[in-house]
Amino acid sequence: MSPDSERRDTPDRRKTPRGGRRPRDPQGYSPLVLVADDDANSGARCVAILARLRFAVAPAHSVEEAIKVMEALRPNLIVARLRDEPALREQMATNPEIGEIPMITLTSENDAPLLLVEEIRRALNRR
Repeated sequence: MSPDSERRDTPDRRKTPRGGRRPRDPQGYSPLVLVADDDANSGARCVAILARLRFAVAPAHSVEEAIKVMEALRPNLIVARLRDEPALREQMATNPEIGEIPMITLTSENDAPLLLVEEIRRALNRR
């Protein structure tokens, strides 16, 4: 057996969602995700999950706060669960600087951490 074809002692992690950056990654780019959620509990849960997976996270608790954060920080992605989400989409559509930021709407179907991370990765890869 050649050294390249020997089995490794570590488990195969190719199919494990990894999120943003891993602890051993060099300093550098980490996707910024805006979590816009008017429910404090679910918003904090989402922020904690994404921060644990090494994403840079900015929370917002209202449409107005989300718009201010978007204009100031220009996130790579928005994860939203707002009662007034149509108002957020409308304001994004009228502002060309923030209108192109991809947005994922949290629902009960994609609320599980692994599904959420997979959807975030897909959205970031499309961009």
